[in-house]
Amino acid sequence: MLVAAVILPLAVAFVGVGTASADPYTRFAEDWVPAPGGVGQIKVRIWFANNGSNKAVYLLDGLRATDDVSGWEHETNAAWLADNGINVVMPVGGQSSFYADWYSPSNLNRQPYTYKWESFLTQNLPDHLARYGISRSSNAVVGLSMGGNAALILAAYHRDQFAFAGSLSGYLNLSAPGMREAIRVAMLDAGGYNADAMWGPPWNSAWLRHDPFVAAPKMRGLSMWISAASGLPGQHDRPNSLVGAFNTSNAMGLEALALAQNRAFQVRLATLGIDAHFSFPARGTHTWGYWQDELWAMLPTMKSAIGA
Repeated sequence: MLVAAVILPLAVAFVGVGTASADPYTRFAEDWVPAPGGVGQIKVRIWFANNGSNKAVYLLDGLRATDDVSGWEHETNAAWLADNGINVVMPVGGQSSFYADWYSPSNLNRQPYTYKWESFLTQNLPDHLARYGISRSSNAVVGLSMGGNAALILAAYHRDQFAFAGSLSGYLNLSAPGMREAIRVAMLDAGGYNADAMWGPPWNSAWLRHDPFVAAPKMRGLSMWISAASGLPGQHDRPNSLVGAFNTSNAMGLEALALAQNRAFQVRLATLGIDAHFSFPARGTHTWGYWQDELWAMLPTMKSAIGA
């Protein structure tokens, strides 16, 4: 856990009215959607399904989410899922947010507004997407790392909205020794965010509410794809510099920790008699190439679950 507290923050991004201006030729829209918490609006980029499907997948970013476009767009070909009969929705931003509703603005970095991501993703965004005919129910939510945790939590507490949840290299046992401290350190490194503003001090009940290990009973009947690799370098790890080697070593440690967390979560679901699909590749680090591979692997399961 001490190693995790050091390694977690070192990962470097391996991790009004909206505009509603879909282009009928590109099947793409970039909208600014009204959002709570004082932020005003959040950018959302949408790729529309090639077959007119009304079902969507929300793709959630990692800890170092940027404000220009989602890491899914920066680093993968995820938008092409739209050519396979599913609307692709990428909210932009949310660095260190865990896509949660926070208690207050982060004081350490003088954040001028309060993150209210859960409210946005389950209220404001579905309201906006309905203007395009996208369903408010039985959609999919998929995230990596920080977003993997959030995907399971959002689906657990909003079963009417999500019929499928995908977690890729997520940290799914926040109550494990050292995890809350490691997350605190990682958030400070990724933007100077104060975890106390998010879920309060470590003994606050909000930490339990956002822990997939604790919330697991609420996932019964939910279609899930849960993945973490071994941490051993594979086909997407080809460092050609000292910086690249440094980043790969960090990605190895992060993925090894994620694997331990995912294995524990697998046992947790088994003891509850809850089914889920688990994918544990023999090679792979905390890196976008492996998450892209898993996203495409889960597509048939996702489409079946949501009826796309």
